[in-house]
Amino acid sequence: MAISPVAAPQVQKSSNPSMKHKILIGLILALLFSCSKRNLSYFGNYDAEGVFTEPITLESKEPIIQAGDLLEITVTSLNPEAAVPFNRVSQIIFDENNSRGSSETPSNGYLVDSYGIIDFPVLGRIKLGGLSKYQAKLNLTSLLTNYLGDPTVSIRYLNYRVTVIGEVNRPNTFLIPSERINVLEAIGMAGDLTVYGKRENVMVIHESQGTRTIAHLDLNDKDVLNSPYFYLQPNDVVYVEPLRTKKDQASLTRSNISLFLAVITAASLVALNLR
Repeated sequence: MAISPVAAPQVQKSSNPSMKHKILIGLILALLFSCSKRNLSYFGNYDAEGVFTEPITLESKEPIIQAGDLLEITVTSLNPEAAVPFNRVSQIIFDENNSRGSSETPSNGYLVDSYGIIDFPVLGRIKLGGLSKYQAKLNLTSLLTNYLGDPTVSIRYLNYRVTVIGEVNRPNTFLIPSERINVLEAIGMAGDLTVYGKRENVMVIHESQGTRTIAHLDLNDKDVLNSPYFYLQPNDVVYVEPLRTKKDQASLTRSNISLFLAVITAASLVALNLR
């Protein structure tokens, strides 16, 4: 009697198309999100068409004199000789005939100490800390009236500086001779933001009279022009925060590469799924 062959058991390959589809969708979404573009322009919510006009309501605040400031103070009068004792005359010059004459060259300025006080000729120790330049000028003029009939006082900062650090092309500390600067001008002096800088989160760090203030500015928003921190004060620090990862930067080249990889990966997974 013939023995019929026993059929070998067939092993079925387990497949889970639902799981494959989830992996495929998740991978495509992840790659496409990496291609997302960031807004690298300033004031993105301004109307792109036509001319936008609005009144300027924000004026730069006059700085407050504080410890560490270096001030140049000049006193003049209708009688120049009477005003000499109230100015720092640096040296004596002799001409060819050996006659004596004075040379009024600029001094190194008056340093405001930790108590807000300066040492002024003849008048002695005077507190200017906590005053604006205008208030300090009025104060000195009033004190000098006892010595000079018509004193004129001029005050300017010798160390008005701001610092720009973070994701800018040329981070540095800049001396501001005009004594007036806004955050855009400071960033321009630092060579503008890099593509990795967060334009929506620029920090301005200000210290005054024992208090530190940190303000966050969004350069993509036109309302930054009306921020009380738009104009910088002496010794302010501007910090441009970098992206969490530089892989997320909105470079067009990187976006094209990521999109190409997303398409290739999707096509490969679809081909494997159809086998």
